[in-house]
Amino acid sequence: MELVLTRIDSRLIHGQVATSWVKATKPEAIFAVNDDVAEDKIRKSLLLQVAPEGVKSFVIPVEKAIAVYNNPKYEKTKVLLLVTNPADVVRLIEGGVDIKKVNVGGMTYKEGDKLISQAVAINKDDLEAFKKLDSMGVDLELRQLASSSPENLNAKLGSISFD
Repeated sequence: MELVLTRIDSRLIHGQVATSWVKATKPEAIFAVNDDVAEDKIRKSLLLQVAPEGVKSFVIPVEKAIAVYNNPKYEKTKVLLLVTNPADVVRLIEGGVDIKKVNVGGMTYKEGDKLISQAVAINKDDLEAFKKLDSMGVDLELRQLASSSPENLNAKLGSISFD
């Protein structure tokens, strides 16, 4: 499987992804990967409804994404991989998915989170997962739109503390 983009976006498939990112990366398929969302029939259905025409789209749990990635049948398939959080990226890599770069585009604010950009809020677990990804050699870029200039995520994380 050829990953044309791995993106963290808590909304998974939405207008920005369906237009801007699909146009920029030209995937054959979109994999929206999250265990909870894959089990939520309503959210899964809504996500698949907003997927762009002409691009196969799937909402699947992490373990299934790992299995499909490692299946030789999909070796040449160009995939836009969407996840909701950095911990799932760690799980994917630990499962054998070769991810070298992650685009962080949107993580919804929840009580106790810290904003690191206009569209990205993280909690302590997210910070630890980002640090782990960095230690694994993953390039982490902060970029909401395909047309925006990327920012180095690690530079934003350096001053964040939850102590």
